[in-house]
Amino acid sequence: MDNLQTTLLTMKKVFTFIAIGLISVCSLYSQDPEFTQYYAAPIYTNPAMAGNAFCNNSNAGRASINYRNQWPQLPGTYRTTAFSMDQHIDDISGGLGVLLTRDAAGAGNLTTTTASLIYAYVMPVNQRQTFFIRAGIEGTFAQRSIDFERLLWGDMIDPIRGFVLNTSEVLASERRSYANFASGLVGYSERFYFGFAVHNLVEPKPSFYESDAANARIPRRYTFHSGTVIPLDRRRDAQSTFSPNILFMNQLNFTQLNLGFYLNKGPLVTGLWFRQAFGTFKTSDALMMMVGFRKDKFKFAYSYDITVSDARSAVPGSHEVSATVEWCLPPSRSPIKRMRCPEF
Repeated sequence: MDNLQTTLLTMKKVFTFIAIGLISVCSLYSQDPEFTQYYAAPIYTNPAMAGNAFCNNSNAGRASINYRNQWPQLPGTYRTTAFSMDQHIDDISGGLGVLLTRDAAGAGNLTTTTASLIYAYVMPVNQRQTFFIRAGIEGTFAQRSIDFERLLWGDMIDPIRGFVLNTSEVLASERRSYANFASGLVGYSERFYFGFAVHNLVEPKPSFYESDAANARIPRRYTFHSGTVIPLDRRRDAQSTFSPNILFMNQLNFTQLNLGFYLNKGPLVTGLWFRQAFGTFKTSDALMMMVGFRKDKFKFAYSYDITVSDARSAVPGSHEVSATVEWCLPPSRSPIKRMRCPEF
């Protein structure tokens, strides 16, 4: 009996620590979810990409859906879903986009839902129209919620019967709404591109506890990405290409570098990247492999992250899928020369 009581008291301390830790994460500094296939979620990565789908001299549009299941081996996994739709419109000299996301994390079902409207302006930099700049801005309404009834607190443990008592913890509001903003810039030619984006411009404070609201915030996320497309055949519209690319991201103490490439051959698309974390959490994080296909205006891809850090025994990998469909609408007026932004 003494061993049982000791075990239950230990569990009480552990569950109290976990619950307090979870609420602390919710109340203090939060980090944004991310996608391995960041170019398959273009306007999530950078709002300046709204309307950059290519369709010769027509108004091009696309719809994309992305789903990520991170570390499914854990009992409270991390699941992120994003749906986006964007369209180039000549009359506004740019593109409009809509982005919806839902991120669910942990056993307490900490959920963040967002709805964003995006506008991106595009202009040629030179008279020959061989280099373009796109500048985008994004406004977001977000709501964060948590199911406190699914959390276990230390004072719920009876030494004999286990979790049967009511908690005396003062629970906060289960929902918190806030506004957010982002901006970005993309420059590209026929074979080269680069971009920079800043998310959480106002650093919103979505704390569940009013007493913590002054200190809690979502820190700004800075993203730089770049790459090039190297044709592997002599066709004007190359069917085989090699596309090395890089993404660098920083958010408070979290800094990471993704380095890898796409390899396209006809309808088949493959990719391989390595993710390295720096700063406070310096570690070799994951090796990311992707396979997909493109047929006419439809794209589909699956990727798997192989954990290479010390956490690989507990969380060996993560899954992600993406699907995109594009379309062409007649131009509403004589358009500027169109050029494919070559990140895909």
